[in-house]
Amino acid sequence: MLYSVLLQAVNTGINVTNQVSDTVNTLAGQIPASAEPKQDSLSLLELILKGGFIMIPLGILSIMTIYFFFERFITLRKASKLDTNFMNNIKDYIYNGNRDAAKALCRNTDSPAARMVEKGVARIGKPIKEIEEAMEGVGKLELNKLEKNLSVLSLIGRIGPILGFVGTIAGVIKIFYDISLTDNISIGVISAGLYQKMITSASGLVIGLLAFIGYYILNSMLDKIVNKMETASTEFIDILHEPTK
Repeated sequence: MLYSVLLQAVNTGINVTNQVSDTVNTLAGQIPASAEPKQDSLSLLELILKGGFIMIPLGILSIMTIYFFFERFITLRKASKLDTNFMNNIKDYIYNGNRDAAKALCRNTDSPAARMVEKGVARIGKPIKEIEEAMEGVGKLELNKLEKNLSVLSLIGRIGPILGFVGTIAGVIKIFYDISLTDNISIGVISAGLYQKMITSASGLVIGLLAFIGYYILNSMLDKIVNKMETASTEFIDILHEPTK
């Protein structure tokens, strides 16, 4: 009796095992090969495109940042070049009474400081105060030219991250909108909106950071040019105060 019960239990276990094995094999045969998980890779362009419409103004801002930075960089670098013997030559020409040669040297020197000195040379013979005011007026005009478009970089540094956060908000709105339509809180629904959210935020911050760094570099270059202009102006006034040899 006991032997028959044990034999029946063993047979039942074998049957259950065979049924489970058959079920697994059946399900495995029904799953298509495309359903197997795979690791997708995204190129940089594809990743940017997933940011949505907000990436268009961000792309325009990035182009403007690159253009205005290099345009101002080349201009300021050119304006910062001044021959170390420039003021010595001006001093010699003035002491020798050769004002025309001093003016010609200033015209041939493409520098804001040279244009300031040229104005001073043209005013020689008038009161020192008037000469200083004339040179100061030229200095302000030259400074305004050098500062051109720097405010654009400053503005981009501020609005770039803001636009990125606008994309973040749009991504969050999309997430909740999709959830309201599907009534399904799943990773797939949430990740679709998170793409836009994270890409636009990162892009806006990167653009703002680059614009800020560019603005800081250009301002440092501008400060050095202003220092050269002030030095040249001071040296020129000192030349006028010194007795003629």
